[in-house]
Amino acid sequence: MPNKSEHDLIKSLEEVLDLERNALVTGDLDRLNHMVPEKEKLIGAINDLEVIDSDELIGVQKKVDRNQALLNSAAEGIRAVAGRMDELRRVRQEFSTYGADGQRSDFTVRSHAKLEKRA
Repeated sequence: MPNKSEHDLIKSLEEVLDLERNALVTGDLDRLNHMVPEKEKLIGAINDLEVIDSDELIGVQKKVDRNQALLNSAAEGIRAVAGRMDELRRVRQEFSTYGADGQRSDFTVRSHAKLEKRA
């Protein structure tokens, strides 16, 4: 059974992990960045105690795994958005069409077309 100090450290880490989960679910990526130092400090302190077997640590590990899955999903979503934005940029710069023969033809779109007024 962990002593009071170990228990307090583990509870503090669980609280940080719960806050991290909330930030991930709400999409508050800036808040995630601010939690990293506290999370690293708590994990380092727990590692220094060399707690090997604890039911509380099993619960912490489950929360870490849960948050890692959420982080992976968030990263995947960010990559998808970046890919879509790249595709939209490309579409604005290039127009593609297919001819009757099925061949693709690409046309570059002028970026700053100007309208000339004549009197």
